[in-house]
Amino acid sequence: MGSVGICEKGERKSVTTKKIIKMAGLNIAIATINVMLFSPGLLNIHIVGANAFATAFGGTAILMSIVLFIYGNYKLLTAKEMVIQTSEIKTTEDYLNALKQHYDKKVFEGDITAILEQIERLQKKGELIKDILLQKFNYTEMSYKKFEGAISAVENVFYINLKSILNKLNAFDEDDYDRIRRKGAEKAFTTEFIQTKMNIYKEYILFVKSSIEDNEQIILKLDKLLLEVSKFNSLEDGEIENMSAIKEIDELTTQTKYYK
Repeated sequence: MGSVGICEKGERKSVTTKKIIKMAGLNIAIATINVMLFSPGLLNIHIVGANAFATAFGGTAILMSIVLFIYGNYKLLTAKEMVIQTSEIKTTEDYLNALKQHYDKKVFEGDITAILEQIERLQKKGELIKDILLQKFNYTEMSYKKFEGAISAVENVFYINLKSILNKLNAFDEDDYDRIRRKGAEKAFTTEFIQTKMNIYKEYILFVKSSIEDNEQIILKLDKLLLEVSKFNSLEDGEIENMSAIKEIDELTTQTKYYK
């Protein structure tokens, strides 16, 4: 399996909201630690008039605070934005990271959480089916390989669908969406323009929600396969092809083009 495909966006990015939040958190943490160290009634450390140990400790704390302030803020300011390219995604970990990088899009926050849960359930069900199969077949047997192929086919369609979702998340401009929705937008744009833009963004949102439901249907096919597999102690090749769950999976894989 390939590694995560990552590219750098620009030589140096301007300060973003995320960076501002991180910088604020860092500086507040530094200030809080210093307040705890030097405030009377807390640790009450003094530099002037204190013993040699307290003076050395206090001086070191101040020096470390200055170093952390300068270095931490510099790293946050100069850090380059990293984005996972959908075309480079190869592994499940890639999909997880690609989804998580869209968590700042509040419109899809709940949807992304649901998709991450779907991935976890898909993996668990696939592993459970394989575990049951290995109780009935040897992994080298043709019967086992046919079931394993069916599981892989279901997962393949699921992840093709997931790539389509990621493409929509990449294309969705939440800043522009919020700008059009903002109170007073009607003063800058015509009602027709606003309605057209909102219809476009609604298509993105509906596509993601519809795709999540499609993936639920895909996971449901694994549920059916799990139920049928658990019923039998042994199966002949002809019986495997005639299982209703296998037929549904075969039908699903022939429709893969609709998930691209």
